[in-house]
Amino acid sequence: MPSNAHAQGGPVRAPQHDPTPVQLRWLKRGLAQPGGKLPIFDENGQRFANSTIQSCVRLGWAEPWFENPLKSDWVVCKLTHLGRVVAEEDVWRLDDLPDLSA
Repeated sequence: MPSNAHAQGGPVRAPQHDPTPVQLRWLKRGLAQPGGKLPIFDENGQRFANSTIQSCVRLGWAEPWFENPLKSDWVVCKLTHLGRVVAEEDVWRLDDLPDLSA
């Protein structure tokens, strides 16, 4: 059984490591969205790297939600239960993240 148990009410395992600043920014954006929908673009209109998205999926923090019929290379994801826990646990650290927009 994969270590990324994320079913509602299922066991939540501690993350194997902390998210990177970019991963954390992406995950946090899903906290306020219906269904935990994660964005494709950041606050500045720049697309999040596929490596960021895929690494979060691999770690069990996000899961593909549906395929975009217009742009098949844009994976629309949502937070998993574990991803929500990771993002919420790191809320207090968000102010300490470096500004990556510069």
